[in-house]
Amino acid sequence: MTTYHFVGIKGTGMSPLAQILHDMKYDIQGSDIEQYIFTQQALEERNIPVLPFGANNVKSDQVVIAGNAFPNDHEEVAKATELGVPVYRYHHFLGEFIKKFISVAVTGSHGKTSTTGLLAHVLGAAKPTSYLIGDGSGKGKEDSEYFVFEACEYRRHFLSYEPSYAIMTNIDFDHPDYFKDVNDVFDAFQSMALQVQKGIIACGDDPYLQQMQAKVPVMFYGLNDNNDFQARNIQVNEKGTTFDVFVRNSFHETFSIPGFGTHHVLNALSVIALCHYEQVDVNILKEQLATFKGVKRRFTEKKIGQQILIDDYAHHPTEIKATIESAQQKYPDKEVVAIFQPHTYTRTQTFLAEFADSLNQADAVYLCDIFGSARENSGNLKIENLQERIPNSNIIGEDTIDLLSKHTNSVLLFMGAGDIQKYQRAYESQLAS
Repeated sequence: MTTYHFVGIKGTGMSPLAQILHDMKYDIQGSDIEQYIFTQQALEERNIPVLPFGANNVKSDQVVIAGNAFPNDHEEVAKATELGVPVYRYHHFLGEFIKKFISVAVTGSHGKTSTTGLLAHVLGAAKPTSYLIGDGSGKGKEDSEYFVFEACEYRRHFLSYEPSYAIMTNIDFDHPDYFKDVNDVFDAFQSMALQVQKGIIACGDDPYLQQMQAKVPVMFYGLNDNNDFQARNIQVNEKGTTFDVFVRNSFHETFSIPGFGTHHVLNALSVIALCHYEQVDVNILKEQLATFKGVKRRFTEKKIGQQILIDDYAHHPTEIKATIESAQQKYPDKEVVAIFQPHTYTRTQTFLAEFADSLNQADAVYLCDIFGSARENSGNLKIENLQERIPNSNIIGEDTIDLLSKHTNSVLLFMGAGDIQKYQRAYESQLAS
């Protein structure tokens, strides 16, 4: 039996793909750095071997799947080429693999991970569904009808896919180390739209998605009146959010979700639209929407005394605003404190003013040093350049983390895509001692 060897198996797409193939009874192994990464837990639970990098990991009877971060001269990729074994890049392999199923690509500048997780949770209760989520979660079912997966626009990788359906959540300027501007991002999504086979579900409140050309039907969802699927009468209580859905202006059903904030309503609407199109029983849909626990690193909560500590992946001004809004809606009587670690110098420089605007929505702001990427040059940018745009903000490190203890009745939002979690861990161990 062929063994699939993953080069960089701990990657946020690679780990779930390995999990899926393993669940479908393929023989899987992989290699990666030895440092602990949260995506390895699911691999360990399945007893998938994870080896340190080394040319000898690659054998002549394998198929190699290489993560996008590993160049052709990486020792394992080079060895595979020398042995003449097939080598697939992650997104090329996935592009071929999804052709076996009714596939749903979830894409957009923000909300991909949460929406993929929600759709997998809902569809999986109705039909055999495999899924790949960018928080490192994957599940394979041998008799799958559906394959739900997160499709990333970075470096136009999602152009390797020709899915049955695409959900498009929004278009915003991000990844400034690759895209020139928002029109360049739109161009990538427009190319992707032309590859979809059956239908597109797009947020009609987004001005860019409104202009999308496609060869398949496009259904729009959102809060505005011109959408095919519209949410009205949105009510928030301590348990979450309830709203009515109208399909082309006629009442469809009332739904409740445990999330807070407009972005959660929109994510749910996209799932409702897809399930309506695929004729999923509305009772299953209602039940599953109400019981969705969320995905990893998206508003992950922990209560310690009077403080709520939240770990969130928000790393773009739009996402920070949404996370702060969720905290304010869920905990109206608590002070909302933002602890933010910018991710990459290019993104920080590009969105300096926007980061300041979003963070200013919080009651107090603490900034951690910029988490740089190996791909970039820092220039002269320092965290102080952001701090001076945010009145009364402080710079914080692991050694000064106890400053947070003065915010007694508060929600502490630890936000970022780098290693922001180390600051939360430092604060928790400070509290414990």
